[in-house]
Amino acid sequence: MEFSIKSGSPEKQRSACVVVGVFEPRKLTLPGELLDRISNGYIGDIIRRGDMEGKLGATLLLHNVPQTLSDRVLLVGLGRERDFKDKEYRQAVAAAIKTLNETGSMEAVFYLTELGVKKRDSEWKITQAVITAMESIYRFDRMKSKQDEVRRPLRKLTLSVSRRSELALGEQALRHGMAIAKGVSLAKDLGNLPPNICTPSYLAEQAQTLAREHNLQVEVLELKDMEALGMGSFLSVTRGSAQPPKLIALEYRGADQKQKPVVLVGKGITFDTGGISLKPPGEMDEMKYDMCGAASVLGTIAAVAQMKLPINLVGIIPTCENMPSGTATKPGDVVTSMSGQTVEILNTDAEGRLILCDALTYAERYDPDAVIDIATLTGACVIALGHVASGLYSNDDTLARELLLAGDVAHDRAWQMPLWEDYQEQLKSNFADMANIGGRPAGSVTAACFLARFTKKYRWAHLDIAGTAYRSGAKKGSTGRPVPLLTNFLIQRAEGKPGKARKGAVESEAGAAAAE
Repeated sequence: MEFSIKSGSPEKQRSACVVVGVFEPRKLTLPGELLDRISNGYIGDIIRRGDMEGKLGATLLLHNVPQTLSDRVLLVGLGRERDFKDKEYRQAVAAAIKTLNETGSMEAVFYLTELGVKKRDSEWKITQAVITAMESIYRFDRMKSKQDEVRRPLRKLTLSVSRRSELALGEQALRHGMAIAKGVSLAKDLGNLPPNICTPSYLAEQAQTLAREHNLQVEVLELKDMEALGMGSFLSVTRGSAQPPKLIALEYRGADQKQKPVVLVGKGITFDTGGISLKPPGEMDEMKYDMCGAASVLGTIAAVAQMKLPINLVGIIPTCENMPSGTATKPGDVVTSMSGQTVEILNTDAEGRLILCDALTYAERYDPDAVIDIATLTGACVIALGHVASGLYSNDDTLARELLLAGDVAHDRAWQMPLWEDYQEQLKSNFADMANIGGRPAGSVTAACFLARFTKKYRWAHLDIAGTAYRSGAKKGSTGRPVPLLTNFLIQRAEGKPGKARKGAVESEAGAAAAE
């Protein structure tokens, strides 16, 4: 879809459609009032008759509105004005895009970006409108013999700002929104691919393609390279698979080389059977999403490179399959990690932490300013937080607050969980330095505590995205999270404002509470 920014009155727009909002009960926004005035009360009469109450997400498409220059006027319900916040704004935008895309309006001028959203500025509204619009039209049908067809789909969206002085910032917000949206789409595509196609080798090929497109540095370590580095923990996971493992390292250099990089580490289990600790068959197909951490790293780097942010960024992706076979790792085996610490593997289905711990040790060579790992790590996190918030753990409270605020701004939220030393007791082993599981109690916490043992030399945060990386059921598919959170975090850093909101974006009470 093509996007542009414009400042102008709605009654002067020549377009296939002009989009304006209606608050509940039956209150037109200012752009809607201007259209109503020029149409001699035509729109107001329709609203008074009850055809549009203003319920959030409701839409009403009007044709041939008198005296207007556009072919159509789309009314979008906004709910009650006092309740209109981030979530409501995104829901209204999504409803509008869905209707436009399904009713033959190939272009539209969008006035919802002029709405007042509590604690948010025009830059935020435009960025979120672009991201939400792209999410609303996203389809994954490349594996079907016949692609889903949309009759005359929406191709061009012009976003309105109320003042000409906002055009320059609007253009920047538009570029950021498009870059983030493309990063999210890339992460979704990789997650949605079947595991017979999206293998470790395929992920390595995608990283190399990304490097060519954006002039990045890329290195792919093979099995023999990892053996030479002593990555016994990582390699224990891949022993049962015929697919060769890969360790992918991507470097984006947008700042002075003296600036320490942020390192993103993404779990890349392209299919997880559980290994010898075999998972039950129900919904095992969803274990193709166990590489969504890796996908989010590639999506984030793609977005950062497109925005050309003045920051240094490294992406590390340990990727392999976890399969049962005669050569697979067994419960009770003891392995030696790259750090030299030994691990007793009590459950081969707790494999994500085994590949991440060696990747986290590998990250030390970049002398990072901060390291963030992203992983669909534990079902326990889904039980704790459901599918709304990602779990956040960190050994540095300032870094945690930066990430919480970035998630709040992006509406890709996280919630900080404890990382207390008390939980480390559960990882004790009689036969090694530690066990790879700590029992059922606080399963997400003990998984993070395991990773914390490999992050003593730098500031580190862990995002458990098991509940947010994908959806099940009728809407099954990858969400692309947490690409929006990570990109906003990096934008704040590039602007020299780590831990601070962009203009007009204020930390929410929930975010502040989570950071305490």
